[in-house]
Amino acid sequence: MTRKPDATGTLHQRLFEQVRADDLDAAIAAGLMDYTPAPADEPGQAAVLLAAQRRLRDAWAARERYRARAARLQRRAAEREARRRAVAAAAAPAADSKPALPPAVAAVLARAKAKAEGRSSQ
Repeated sequence: MTRKPDATGTLHQRLFEQVRADDLDAAIAAGLMDYTPAPADEPGQAAVLLAAQRRLRDAWAARERYRARAARLQRRAAEREARRRAVAAAAAPAADSKPALPPAVAAVLARAKAKAEGRSSQ
């Protein structure tokens, strides 16, 4: 005697066919991630559907880890850039307010440059 499949059996059969056809979008839309094996399901079908669920969950978890890593790297790069700008801003006023050479050394250097220019033009 053949038993007529009920609505759950029909849904599980449709999910199985969609997964076997590699139409995961349709299977997800039809409720693949909510699938739980029923006693009337064939063991092979249940194993295929559970394996598809596991693969999807693993892929989604990997995608979430990748997104979290990308956000973390972007945040670190922004923090690093902010530190660089702060150091550059702090160094800029110090360079403007303080001469590179003491006045006496600058005067000696200016005289040496003037003397060197006088020699090279002759």
